[in-house]
Amino acid sequence: MTNGNQYNDRAKNKPLFSLLSNGEIQSVSILPDGSNYSFLVSIEDSSGNYCKAIYKPKAGEKALWDFHTGTLFRREYLTYLVSQALGWPSVPLTVIRDGPYGEGSIQLFVDAVPGSNYFTLWEDNTDEFRRIALFDCLVNNADRKAGHCILGRDGYIWNIDHGLTFHHSAKLRTVIWEFCGQPIPEALLLDLESFIKCLSSNEILIDQLKKYLSTVEVQALENRANILLKKPVFPQLSPYINVPWPWI
Repeated sequence: MTNGNQYNDRAKNKPLFSLLSNGEIQSVSILPDGSNYSFLVSIEDSSGNYCKAIYKPKAGEKALWDFHTGTLFRREYLTYLVSQALGWPSVPLTVIRDGPYGEGSIQLFVDAVPGSNYFTLWEDNTDEFRRIALFDCLVNNADRKAGHCILGRDGYIWNIDHGLTFHHSAKLRTVIWEFCGQPIPEALLLDLESFIKCLSSNEILIDQLKKYLSTVEVQALENRANILLKKPVFPQLSPYINVPWPWI
C-alpha cells in the first residue's frame, strides 16, 4: 500500500481546494455516535465537479473542561496545515468555511476499507506509523484512537479526527505504543528541523496558526518540536493516563 502525504502539492490540488471551499453543499446527513455533531455532506460546483466531505460545525461542539469551546474545528484545519508543512502523515484536505449550521471545518471524505484501523494495519506499516506517532507528539494529540487511522481504497493510510490537538499542556493520548523509548529516525528529525524553519518563514502557516490558536499554544508547538530534536527518542507513555477510551 502507499503511504506518505497524498496532498503535499497544494497547486496540483487547487481545483479540489476550490471545490471544498466554494462549492455548493447540496446534501447533509448527520453521522451517528460522535461526541460532537458531524455531518456527511455532498459538494458540487457550477462545472459539475463533485465530492463528499465531513462537515464539523462550531455550533455542534460540546463544551470541554480543557479545550476552549468552539475551537475544535479550527484544530482540525491546523492539523492538516502542519501535516502539509512536514510532508507527513496523510491528513485529508481540510478547509474552514460556512455551512448549513454555520462556520466549521470541511474535510474531504475518505472512502475507507471497512474494519481498517491501527490494530489491523500497523504490523505491515511500521514506518508510516512511526511518522504518525511522532506527528501526534508534535501536535499534542489528545485522542489518537485506532479508528482514527484508516486505509483508504486509494491505498493510503489516512489520519482523521484531530479536534483535540495543540493544547499548551501535555495531553498526548494514543493507542500507538510500539515506539516508546526508541530513537527517532534521522530523516524525521530533518523534517522537524525544516518544520521549525517554517514557523518563522512560511507566512501562510504562521498567519493561520496565529489566527486560530492562542499565543501560548503556538509557542508550545515550537517548544515541542525543539524538545523532540534535543531528545530524539519517542516518549515513554503511561497506560493509566495516555490511552484514549474507547480504543477504537
